[in-house]
Amino acid sequence: MVENAPLQSLQHRGLTIEGYSRAAVQSYWRIPELGIGFDLGAQPWSFMGTDTWFVSHAHLDHIAALPVYVARRRMMKMAPPTIYLPTSAIEPVEAILQNFTRLDRGRLPADLRPIEPGMEIKLSREYVVTTVPTKHTVPSMGFVVWQCRKKLKPEYEGLAGMQIRDLRLAGTEVSEERRDAVLAYLGDSSPPGLDDNPEMYQAKVLICELTFVAPGHRKEKIHKFGHIHLDDFVERRERFENELIIASHLSTRYHENTVRKLVKKALPDMLNGRLHLWL
Repeated sequence: MVENAPLQSLQHRGLTIEGYSRAAVQSYWRIPELGIGFDLGAQPWSFMGTDTWFVSHAHLDHIAALPVYVARRRMMKMAPPTIYLPTSAIEPVEAILQNFTRLDRGRLPADLRPIEPGMEIKLSREYVVTTVPTKHTVPSMGFVVWQCRKKLKPEYEGLAGMQIRDLRLAGTEVSEERRDAVLAYLGDSSPPGLDDNPEMYQAKVLICELTFVAPGHRKEKIHKFGHIHLDDFVERRERFENELIIASHLSTRYHENTVRKLVKKALPDMLNGRLHLWL
């Protein structure tokens, strides 16, 4: 295995969360069981087999590896990947790929699909992804992965199997779809990206940015540039219903030990043990 990019991994409820994120450097995540990834700031070799990606916004630390990823798949004779991007990024990314084709003299085939907030993308019979608006300095979106299951309607739960069968044969719809938010990815956003999208607080796993942690950094400036401060976590601690909260995208100005110390001071219980620092 070629180790060409930092990579961490964590498992929760049958899902593996892999990736790395550091503000202004690189952000990339993958959920292999779902066959999807989020953002393309870099591209570990082990991620190359994942062919569906959701890009939250077009800042370089979230998109710089897109041409590299497409080129590697072509080189390995893999099918062109499907990459969902904000609508405003489609034309510039197409131009980037065309220019690299001129430089490299090799085709860079990719299925680039525009997305807007409020869309739903079907991954399989069991999973869908919805797009939600976030607040950053460029058009940006977060993503929520839902598990969809057919469940018997409450009014029929006490019936015997043969009775349910007879109702179905008579044309009665006895089941309904129920959705569980299994994972949410915020991308880069100030607090409205969380507050305006309650599903972010409700997903079993939340991958959330936490760019700034130092007390001296002004929150109004941080919010203006589309990011979150540790104080924002503290103020919202009662809203997090998630089983696992991954705090990532920390500023490069902090040493890991400083981050741990400041977060532990502000949140001694680490949100009842649910907060995981991705350092």
